Amino acid sequence: MRVVLDVTEGPRGHNVTCDNFFTSYELGQQLLKRKITMVGTVRKNKPELPPALLASKEREVFSSKFAFMPTTTLVSYLPKKNKNVVLLSTLHTDGDISDREDRKPVIILDYNRNKGGVENLDKVIGTYSCRRMTARWPLVIFHNIIDVSSYHAFVIWREINPTWMSRKQNKRRVFLEQLGKALVIPLIERRKAPHRSLSSSCESYSECRSS
Repeated sequence: MRVVLDVTEGPRGHNVTCDNFFTSYELGQQLLKRKITMVGTVRKNKPELPPALLASKEREVFSSKFAFMPTTTLVSYLPKKNKNVVLLSTLHTDGDISDREDRKPVIILDYNRNKGGVENLDKVIGTYSCRRMTARWPLVIFHNIIDVSSYHAFVIWREINPTWMSRKQNKRRVFLEQLGKALVIPLIERRKAPHRSLSSSCESYSECRSS
């Protein structure tokens, strides 16, 4: 919740689309205080979910169940037999269902329409990633920071230099190669530089002491 509130500190009158890692009833209420609405999937272990929305047995495929609160709407949609998805919205106030064959609620259609940014980022990061298998969670977070930061750097670089390698297909791969070299070459040069020996350092220290 703190992360979402931090990144929405400035905007007003917008809608935020979240995945189930961030979505919660409390977050929705905090955003409403800033005149920001929210639509997001909800993890099924959230305590604010009514048990009737979680039940999926004996429900018809493509069916929807809604729960309404003064400022929040919940929907449970069954895309497959015995498998439902739950969404929370402070943007929608009714239970509108689309006329599509799968009878998806409007809440889900709006979520699918706006979720692309996060999912596309995960997809492009997975193409070129520095992540490695590890059980150390701080290292997992560090790898993700490197992946996301390098992609953002690529987007900014392309915006500033729109004609850069215009005929090249794998621009991002080339950019990452050049970025990696730019980061490591100064360290390589520093390690290649001759180091003062321990004896010379001791002699200099003795001279300084004697003077």
